[in-house]
Amino acid sequence: VQLQASGGGLVQTGGSLRLSCLASGFNLGHYAMAWFRQAPGKEREGVSCISTSGGNRFYVGRFIVSRDNSKNTVYLQMNNLRPEDTAVYYCAKSEYSDCPPSLESLFDSWGQGTQVTVSS
Repeated sequence: VQLQASGGGLVQTGGSLRLSCLASGFNLGHYAMAWFRQAPGKEREGVSCISTSGGNRFYVGRFIVSRDNSKNTVYLQMNNLRPEDTAVYYCAKSEYSDCPPSLESLFDSWGQGTQVTVSS
């Protein structure tokens, strides 16, 4: 299993970014997928999750997850970004088809992270 996150960068307050997570080594369509983030000096937290049926579960905030199983890719659309959204963002594979609670132990594979920096 491999998860490769990309799409991070530097953006001004109010801007948008779309993160991508390219999955390989497993059938993406069988598993719920989530995005987590870790800000400097803080614990990693769940952002949003998408089930195999396409439903979103929001852990914190307002960012929408989508998936294209034909491209083995999961996306995180982030609009109206704020400085407090600055963090390293990680994609993660759940052990389930529906989104579980945002406990890291319920996700069995992680990407390497992509940095998102929002300037004020």
